[in-house]
Amino acid sequence: MADSPIPSARPARFSRRDAGLGVDPGADLPAGLAAHLAAHLTAVDRPIAAARGLPNAAYTAAEFHRFERAHLFARAWTALAFCADHATPGRVTPVDFMGWPLLIACARDGRPAVFHNVCSHRGRRLVDAPKTTGGLLVCPYHAWAYDLSDASGRLKSTPHIGGVGAHQADGFCRAAHGLKAVRSHCWLGVLFIDLSGDAPAFEEYAAPLVARYRPYLGAAMDGGAAAAEALASPAADAGLTLEAECNWKLAVENYCEAYHLPWIHPSLNDYSPLQDHYAVIVSEDFAGQGTRTFRPALGDGDGGDGAGDGGGDGDGGGDDGDGDGAGGDGALPEFPDWPAAQRETAEYPVFYPNLLLGFQVNHFFALIIRPLAAGRIREEVRLFYTGDGAHAARCQAARAANLAAWTRVFSEDISAVEGMQRGRQSPGFGGGVFSPAMDAPTHHFHRWVARKYRAALGDGGGCGDGDGDSNGDRGGDDGDGNGGRDRGRNNGDSDKIDSGNGGE
Repeated sequence: MADSPIPSARPARFSRRDAGLGVDPGADLPAGLAAHLAAHLTAVDRPIAAARGLPNAAYTAAEFHRFERAHLFARAWTALAFCADHATPGRVTPVDFMGWPLLIACARDGRPAVFHNVCSHRGRRLVDAPKTTGGLLVCPYHAWAYDLSDASGRLKSTPHIGGVGAHQADGFCRAAHGLKAVRSHCWLGVLFIDLSGDAPAFEEYAAPLVARYRPYLGAAMDGGAAAAEALASPAADAGLTLEAECNWKLAVENYCEAYHLPWIHPSLNDYSPLQDHYAVIVSEDFAGQGTRTFRPALGDGDGGDGAGDGGGDGDGGGDDGDGDGAGGDGALPEFPDWPAAQRETAEYPVFYPNLLLGFQVNHFFALIIRPLAAGRIREEVRLFYTGDGAHAARCQAARAANLAAWTRVFSEDISAVEGMQRGRQSPGFGGGVFSPAMDAPTHHFHRWVARKYRAALGDGGGCGDGDGDSNGDRGGDDGDGNGGRDRGRNNGDSDKIDSGNGGE
């Protein structure tokens, strides 16, 4: 893992013609499955108290994996990788994106770019394993060479294309046959892609999240050089990788809600109880949940307990025992813009479709969900710190405790999501129902997916652009005037979860 700041975003050299997405003949659902799905979506879109969840086939059928790849993931800003892992000039790395071969190349200026990993000549995959080039990527089949030094992907060399010793051919234009670029953008240390080229500009798309969290993370939310100075990920104690036998949507659903906290994470519920959590609806593309009891002291020799549960519950770590939450000399630095009155507030939004974010006063994390098959995922987690938190030796114990805490919590969630995946095999389950008090973010996500499905099926969307009809009855103010619940809201749809006993 590279010990380097976040590379700034590369201005896209991209046109819709370059996307190379083409037509995936396996992307459309069989007629019977499509009809079943269309009939089910009406129930998903009902007000939350009457709504049903997505059908079982959306979690278990291989046809849905290709359907979602082409019509959902490829047509949105999707998290692909961590930028700092691709910051070595000349380095190229193959990436499998739901079965599509891509490559990430780092140009001489240290910024990553993404291309389809295929030669324009006969379609040979160009890169089979990570390697370092001198800026020229040579196909191992017929030695056609592409310029990656400036991330252009231009075709520079075509040996013997016109016959032995003739390296050019009449009527052949090298400029028209370079690598097919994929639109990409770096933000918060994450490399995003838009395979279709049709998504809104990233800055426009992410604007609701930036507006909500910039007052807390400051320049880190802006991207570019400012973010690189504000955030860093250490070479060690920075991340983990987990795999689960479940559909990617179940990982998102589990993360969106805190309802499962008392039973899946009982130790965390002891000091950050369910009633301290609230729903976060940022916009139609982002939702999650938050907590008012994040306690950030970590590993400074005072018995601090670690960072937080973030695997769907948004809980903080152990207090330092002195009541001030600041810790000793080994404590992690805090984001300088974070309001002091809300330093125990933490929020956990999902950047649909596959990026889970966690914002705390002294660090944040990003978790990329990689769908490997209809019922299998890989989760890649990265922790980021501000100030000297990523590198200072005095913070090493705190970083290690933080990583250990997140590892424990994300691991605790595996049995829950795998159990839901097994349950989707039952003909006795037809999508389930939602708790109006507890499941508003989960329903919000189902409606987002349903909207994408409708568009793919030619139904023009029709799922609405918010969760206004499903939030008004799920709980009220806590009466304490706590500003953490109301901070930076776009549409006023963040509310306290006010039931702590679940189904008892």
